[in-house]
Amino acid sequence: MTMTRTALYLNSLVLLFTSLFLNPRPTQAIGSSQNILPSFSDFSRSVQNGKANELRGVYVPNVLALPIVQQPADNPYYVSSHKGEATQFSIASQYGNIGLLAHNNLSGIFFSQLTVGQEVSLVYGDGKVEHFVVAHVLRFQALQPESVSSSFRNLDRNEVLSSGDMFNRAYVGERRVVFQTCIKAEGNASWGRLFVSAVPN
Repeated sequence: MTMTRTALYLNSLVLLFTSLFLNPRPTQAIGSSQNILPSFSDFSRSVQNGKANELRGVYVPNVLALPIVQQPADNPYYVSSHKGEATQFSIASQYGNIGLLAHNNLSGIFFSQLTVGQEVSLVYGDGKVEHFVVAHVLRFQALQPESVSSSFRNLDRNEVLSSGDMFNRAYVGERRVVFQTCIKAEGNASWGRLFVSAVPN
């Protein structure tokens, strides 16, 4: 193997950030802009498929109720083009964590409504539920938004990180769920990045 595991993941991360810049067609979403979410029990039943180890849905009261789709085994850069879905980030799983991806003009619009202290429930295919609570919100500005090698300025403290350091900050360490999307600003859909982290409750 000519590339280290970390280098391979960082290359994948760069390509993933590029794929999040795309603007796929919008469809109907389940989220707070509709003001009405299904009950958690109804949502849980609707996403179950009997597969014990497959993550199938994420629910945050009064914010979102999203089915989760998996990235194809041969496409670690895939992000769903359907509003009303989140995509599980396979590379984050290799670090023991759960990454949920969405474009900021689709289901990612709900990620920006998450705040510290909110409860997050994950539903698996067999009906198992894991509970988390939002603990951190990380926001970064891409210093070169159209470049895959951009550095990123932390908007909440005085620091600039490489894309690799940003990945480590978001995904490496104690068990967590991370909601990831782009931040639109100054007319640029890929102006920045949002990571909302939830820890076991």
